Amino acid sequence: MLIEDDQSVREGLRLSLSRHGHEVATAETGEEGLRRLRETTMDIVVLDLMLPGLDGFEVCRRIRAGGHLPIVMLTARGDDLDVVSGLEAGADDYVVKPVRPRVLEARIRAVLRRWAAPLDAGQETYGDLVIDRGALTVAKNGIPLTLPPLELRLLLELSASPGQVFSRQQLLESVWDLDFLGDSRLVDACVQRLRTKIEDVPAQPRYVQTARGFGYRFGPL
Repeated sequence: MLIEDDQSVREGLRLSLSRHGHEVATAETGEEGLRRLRETTMDIVVLDLMLPGLDGFEVCRRIRAGGHLPIVMLTARGDDLDVVSGLEAGADDYVVKPVRPRVLEARIRAVLRRWAAPLDAGQETYGDLVIDRGALTVAKNGIPLTLPPLELRLLLELSASPGQVFSRQQLLESVWDLDFLGDSRLVDACVQRLRTKIEDVPAQPRYVQTARGFGYRFGPL
């Protein structure tokens, strides 16, 4: 699903993505995009942030609240505020306009690979957190948590080596499947979302800890 209000951009991206083998549905407003998503099953959403009416940030939040669907956002600027706000709203990745179709297509495929990739089996207990790698579930104090695949993969990657510090670049490569295309803000935003779900006090994390100046590690140590 491509949600983009600029007709020339929308049609150009639709044609380009179609040539790469994607079946593309389009919408020119956030309201239309959400309606079509309720009516039809989609694999991924490419979402422009600057939409008339319901803007892309709110559309992103509503998609996230309603289910687990990967989102690549389009932003007219690479400004930190726009990018970070979009990632915090739940986007998995972003591309700055003007969009190079080959870059967008690569980002789409990378996001889809991450959401579909199998994960190692095994159940582990860390304090009040239970991670079942085989069932792909996480529970806290016996209560199941609902984690989108990207947040789950990040948690599984970090918890596979408790105490080890992972740089943002390492996490981009192992969790996001990105190297030179990556942006460390993807990691920071995902960590922030994950902490709100697994930590008692997100501002004082016990599990996903910051190694200042280096990256992140999994505790409790």
